[in-house]
Amino acid sequence: MIRVFENKDAFLAERGDDPSVAGVASPEVLTRVEEIIRLVRSEGDDALVELAERLDGVSLTPNELRVDARHISAEAAKATDEIRSVLAKAAKNIRSFHERQKEASWSVELEDGSLLGQKIGALDTVGLYVPGGEAVYPSTLIMNTVPAQIAGVRRIIVCTPPGTIERSPVLASAIEYLGLNEVFRIGGAQAVAAMAYGTSSVPRVDKIVGPGNAYVTTAKRLLYGVVGIDSLAGPSEIIVLADSGVDSSYVAADILSQAEHGSGDERAILVTTSRELIDAVRDELTKQMEDLPRAAMIRTVLEKNGAAVLVADLEQGLGLVDKLAPEHLEIMADGAEALAQRVKNAGAIFIGSSSPVPVGDFYAGPNHVLPTGGTARFASPLGVYDFIKRSSLIRYSREKLSRDRNDIEAFARAEGFEAHARSIATRFSE
Repeated sequence: MIRVFENKDAFLAERGDDPSVAGVASPEVLTRVEEIIRLVRSEGDDALVELAERLDGVSLTPNELRVDARHISAEAAKATDEIRSVLAKAAKNIRSFHERQKEASWSVELEDGSLLGQKIGALDTVGLYVPGGEAVYPSTLIMNTVPAQIAGVRRIIVCTPPGTIERSPVLASAIEYLGLNEVFRIGGAQAVAAMAYGTSSVPRVDKIVGPGNAYVTTAKRLLYGVVGIDSLAGPSEIIVLADSGVDSSYVAADILSQAEHGSGDERAILVTTSRELIDAVRDELTKQMEDLPRAAMIRTVLEKNGAAVLVADLEQGLGLVDKLAPEHLEIMADGAEALAQRVKNAGAIFIGSSSPVPVGDFYAGPNHVLPTGGTARFASPLGVYDFIKRSSLIRYSREKLSRDRNDIEAFARAEGFEAHARSIATRFSE
């Protein structure tokens, strides 16, 4: 089921500490995405209609690319009252958490009247991609939309493949609850290209957020610079750091929860000081998997990327965690709180046996859009800060410019920029 490694060095020697980088596509995918981008850029809505028929098997007119608000309401009405209530509670928790991330403009005025500071402003238009493949993610819609709204983004548009809204009343309900009124039946790389360049129907956006398949991720990589992007999301990852006192059924259940995501490349790793726990977890995985709807897919994931690594102590385990920089880290061990404070690299840290990853995936409040593929070494969860811009404020007084001019001119000339130096000097010429 999952491969057992007797020490961390054996694991690293075989599996390595350099996970595959998201967005590095096969030549075939790259070629097709480049073609789609060229087509959308040159032909706009006509290309979107053609691609919907060719790739999605759906016949649309340009006027049907945008989903009518009444249609969204009709689909949303099919959701149960229970799930509507759950969405509202989750959104409230997520909003409460992200409100704390808001930044304020600031400035400081010096004695001579000069002013230095920073101006905070929201992005104007953001595009949100919602996948429509094997699973639909209303939770991701909420996680991406709420921080953008808190930041003050004026316009949020949504693109999702044709038929997604009709297949998921829960998604439609989330769209309606969040007040999103510009929704388009556009999927794949063509959706990313449409939002990046704009068409007659689809507005050009400043930044694109939201996960997708290899085509979506490749398009985001290729169009970065034309448009901002959140990240290049890779397969889901979980590391469970545990000692001998943990209930093996908890560990197994949490590993299975991340292995069921569906790409086939998910990583699920137990790092523990207990060989007995490894054996118990392997037994539990077999038992718990039997009646899971996605058992075949989970088995493939665990055989390919599942592992249990025996470490000498939790100190060694922390070192392995930081080297792998996982998307999700669960710590189930004595002193879990203190251990969590020592972790350097992880997207989200779940502390204690009552904090499984699904708590964060759906409900607690922190964002579930997390760095993957080892990028937690330098990247952070999605947040309000991803939807703002910072502008520096500089207002020099005549007195301060006179006092600093020689230093500035000298610095400019040291770098070979005489015109820079003269832009200062000219203000003091007689």
